Amino acid sequence: MVENTQDTAQTQPEQEYIYALDVGTRSIIGMLGTVEGSRVQICAVEKHLHTRRVMMDGQIEDIGQVAEAIREVTRKLERTAGCRLTRACVAAAGRALRTEPGHSELTLPAPGPVTEQQIAQLEAAAVAEAEQALHQAEEDGTRLFLVGYTAVRYCLDGYPLANLLGHTGQVLSTDVVATFLPSGVVDSLYAALRMAGLQVGSLTLEPIAALNAAIPAELRLLNLCLVDIGAGTSDIALCRDGSVVGYTMATVAGDEMTETLMREYLVDYDTAEAMKAGLSTGEELTFTNILGLEQTCAVSAVEKVLSPSIDLLSGEIAKRVQELNGGAPSALFLAGGGSKLPTLREKVAAALAMDPNRVAVAGGHFKRTVWSEDISLDDPEYTTPLGIAVSAGLGLVSDNCRVTLNGTPAKLFRSGSLTVMELLMMNGYTYSDLLGRNGKPLVLQVDGQRRVFHGEPAQPAQLLLNGAEATPTAVVHAGDQVEFTPAVRGADCILTAEELARRLRVPFLLVDGRTLAPEEEVANGAFVTLPGSVQRAEENDPPPQPISQPEPERSAPLQPEPKPQPQAEAPVVAEDPAPSVQGGGENGCSVLLNGKPVTLTDKDPGMPYFVMDLLERTGIDFRQAQGPVFLKVNGMDCQFQQILNQGDRVEIGIQDKAVTL
Repeated sequence: MVENTQDTAQTQPEQEYIYALDVGTRSIIGMLGTVEGSRVQICAVEKHLHTRRVMMDGQIEDIGQVAEAIREVTRKLERTAGCRLTRACVAAAGRALRTEPGHSELTLPAPGPVTEQQIAQLEAAAVAEAEQALHQAEEDGTRLFLVGYTAVRYCLDGYPLANLLGHTGQVLSTDVVATFLPSGVVDSLYAALRMAGLQVGSLTLEPIAALNAAIPAELRLLNLCLVDIGAGTSDIALCRDGSVVGYTMATVAGDEMTETLMREYLVDYDTAEAMKAGLSTGEELTFTNILGLEQTCAVSAVEKVLSPSIDLLSGEIAKRVQELNGGAPSALFLAGGGSKLPTLREKVAAALAMDPNRVAVAGGHFKRTVWSEDISLDDPEYTTPLGIAVSAGLGLVSDNCRVTLNGTPAKLFRSGSLTVMELLMMNGYTYSDLLGRNGKPLVLQVDGQRRVFHGEPAQPAQLLLNGAEATPTAVVHAGDQVEFTPAVRGADCILTAEELARRLRVPFLLVDGRTLAPEEEVANGAFVTLPGSVQRAEENDPPPQPISQPEPERSAPLQPEPKPQPQAEAPVVAEDPAPSVQGGGENGCSVLLNGKPVTLTDKDPGMPYFVMDLLERTGIDFRQAQGPVFLKVNGMDCQFQQILNQGDRVEIGIQDKAVTL
């Protein structure tokens, strides 16, 4: 090692090393390495224990304190390396991974060969459905980052296929399993690094990093599982058929053991951690409790105290592994500081009904990917930082420092071929940001006809890759610059009474039986009635579609036949009865509405009253109607614009689907 002063480090701005930084619940571990052929040589390691609990279950709670710890580790490594460290490769905790299935279908205009663009659109829609389902379940508006997804099933015209590309058909469908990480986990990690004066060089997930260190790629044809047991979480990754097929986590981890010791022996957190570390010595443990009393106890007694907590941990690990894998794997590796717990390996094997010889502590395969001349790397606690170094150094994770999105480093969680669409979805954009949505239409019932007034179309998204227009299926390479402007949703169709009358080319109209003020908005689903003598359709409008619910047959003319003499229960309209006349008098128009007397008085003297003027007096919510509306005057079917006479008997109601009223 070469000892340099801080000033010397400042004179060398270029970073020569891979800086792997494991920001853990209990400690921060920093490693410097260089790529030597197909392996990474680790040149320096620094570890810093948190002085207090500034993280919980892998989530940063005190960004300032974590940033100070990162600065301390960075300063020590800079003195060793003799250069300024400006970028760190990190991994996000898997504590809050959310996995959700998604499904989508795409119908082509005509049968034809399936293209990559169509498959990408199909998969993106399925991922969007999964994300929407998570948002509805969470109900807290949390922004989610797409970690990755796997298409588990394709169908073409109902026939399952392994790959749709090039096949000819019309109806495409897929089922995916998508994994998301809440933005808070990533944002707090980025914030701590920025406060410590570092940029993020690459980003992966802790379970993926651990797997990259513990299980070389050539072994991943087997169904293997890696469980990285930290202080706050136990991260789980699975591989088979040559690739990683899933990851999850358990919230039970090393802190459960620490808290058990704190309660049993009345010690503080640091003392309990020291006791836990001392279990591997097999000797007696001496400690001082919170009362200041020094005590000594046998390791076997402490192990007995921890046994129920270890049972809980092993059971939770087995449950998560079986859920993710559909059963026990071929072999399982335990990593992280928690893997050193006594009897854990045997209890995990028993919980999974596996041969104990198929459950091992990780470390035996580290030498295939990393090595060091003077640092012992077989400690399972080094699994995650070694995995971060290997992932970044050997190109197992995308180098997001070299791919920018709108001028800033993009957040990428996996390696391999990556499309622009996947890049966007990994950085918080959704499928609707790519395609946009038209504004909501205004749907009205105009004189019994369904009319749709469409909202404004969406403004399309703008996508540039290295300054040129690109499609979402374009592949992103190291050094690329992506500029993306999301689609803007079109404005909803909102019409005032005056605007609607103008579009329908009528001088006035009635909405739900009443006259609206010119500036009053027309509600969606409203019943609109037009004067019968005025043209009702806009020029160049498509012909109106029939309403979905058939109305009862109406054979009555617009004007009712002369009414019979009023019944005894009819209201008295004048002391000296006179012949009936159409319209209202000075005192309005009095009728019987569904058997109850009603007097209409809100119009100028001499102005006619219509059946539609009574709609709001019925107490019926016509927007929620489950059947067609029936109208009768003096026992005869009529229309909304039927003119009322004094003493008319009016019936307005909803036609029952089973019984005619």
